[in-house]
Amino acid sequence: MKCRRCKAPAVIEIPRHNAAFCRECFLRHCREQVRRAIDEHRMFVPGDRVLVAVSGGKDSLALWHLLTELGIDADGLYLGLGIGEYSDESGRYARDFAARVGAGLHEVDLPTDYGYDVPGAARATRRSPCGACGLSKRHLFNGFALEHGYDVVATGHNLDDEAAVLLGNVLRWETGYLGRQHPVLPATDGFVKKVKPLVRLGEREMAAYCVLNGIDYQIEECPMADGNRHLGLKTTLNALEEQSPGTKAAFLFGFLARGHGRFADASDAERETLAPCSGCGGPTSTGGLCAFCSLRVRVSNPQPVALRTGR
Repeated sequence: MKCRRCKAPAVIEIPRHNAAFCRECFLRHCREQVRRAIDEHRMFVPGDRVLVAVSGGKDSLALWHLLTELGIDADGLYLGLGIGEYSDESGRYARDFAARVGAGLHEVDLPTDYGYDVPGAARATRRSPCGACGLSKRHLFNGFALEHGYDVVATGHNLDDEAAVLLGNVLRWETGYLGRQHPVLPATDGFVKKVKPLVRLGEREMAAYCVLNGIDYQIEECPMADGNRHLGLKTTLNALEEQSPGTKAAFLFGFLARGHGRFADASDAERETLAPCSGCGGPTSTGGLCAFCSLRVRVSNPQPVALRTGR
């Protein structure tokens, strides 16, 4: 198998592109795909202060590295979720990478700074831990960026992630979510601009990018992700992709080109209902406490469970 660009021995094959690449050409391919996403969607403008949402996994560390390679200065923010050894190890990978590239890394720790962890939130709310995790990340990354003067938050959502989210939203016809599913969410009152520069690259490409650059990352899946619906959607899409390479890209990019605009009004209508949270002051549609503040209240004041005794 030879590289499509230079005919040297290839190290990776990418079926959806009907191509194989050697190390140098593959790394160039990754930079080109990220640059194309940035330019096509106007993700950054000169002078932007960029904050990368860092988890210690392959996608966020590869994103941080790629932005550095493209000459985009960015700091990182790591959120400690309190998931035992998994979180401890993830934090070490994030710190080691920041030291390697000489970039600034901020840290926020849920147990220390907010009095709860993801396992505890799942028990208190009797809901999936992924829900508490996602809610906490969205709120805290956004709030930190606003408080510290960052213009853009960049996340490591890749092609596989976005295609799976799109499939889930289409299956339930979540019009508001479909209106917000885009590589760029512009800044609005209470929300910093959010961008997804890895949207043209898949998980396998990100893993290969890290290996070929010697980037150590958290390989283990989160121990609390068992049964996560998102993983099931990825499995379904992987099966389709294996039969017909390029299915994920065609699904996602077709939606962005021809479907997203049809749902933008639903998303805009939701924004018009937002009001300040009575707890933190952030935007919310609930008319009282935002979802994050409500979560904190439920974790700190768990409701007793009524037990029934049999006869």
